[in-house]
Amino acid sequence: MELEQLRADMIAAMKARDKARKDSISALVSAVKKAGIDAGCREDIPTELVDKVILKELKTVKEQIDTCPAEREDLRAEYQARYDVIAEYAPRMMPAEEVTSYIKEHFAEELATKNKGLIMKAVMGALKGKADGKVINEAVAALCR
Repeated sequence: MELEQLRADMIAAMKARDKARKDSISALVSAVKKAGIDAGCREDIPTELVDKVILKELKTVKEQIDTCPAEREDLRAEYQARYDVIAEYAPRMMPAEEVTSYIKEHFAEELATKNKGLIMKAVMGALKGKADGKVINEAVAALCR
C-alpha cells in the first residue's frame, strides 16, 4: 500500500462526508507518517513500512474489540467499523496451507531437528509481515509432532 493511495482515499471519504471512514484512514496516515519520521524516511516512505504500520494498527484495533466490555455496544460498533476500514488496506496474508508448504519447502533442515524454537526463529524472519504469527506457530507445532 502506498501512502499517497491512503491520502487519496481519505480525501474521497471527506468528499463523501463519511466521517467514520475518514477518521480511520486519517489515523492510518498519521501512524504511517510517524513511523516514517522514526525510521528517518520522512519524504519517501517505503511500502513495506506502510504495510507494517497497517498490520500493527489492525492488531491494535482487534485488541480493542476483544477487550471492549460487552455492555458497550456503541464502542464495539465503532471499533468494528474502524477494523473493517483498516482491513481493506492490510496486505494479504498467507493461509495456513501455504505457510505449511512454504516451511516444508524452505526449512527442511530445521524441520529435521524437531526443535520448535530453532524452526520458529528461522521461519519468523522469512515470513514476517507475510503471514500471521499465530498461523506460523500452529503450522510449526503441527510439523514438529
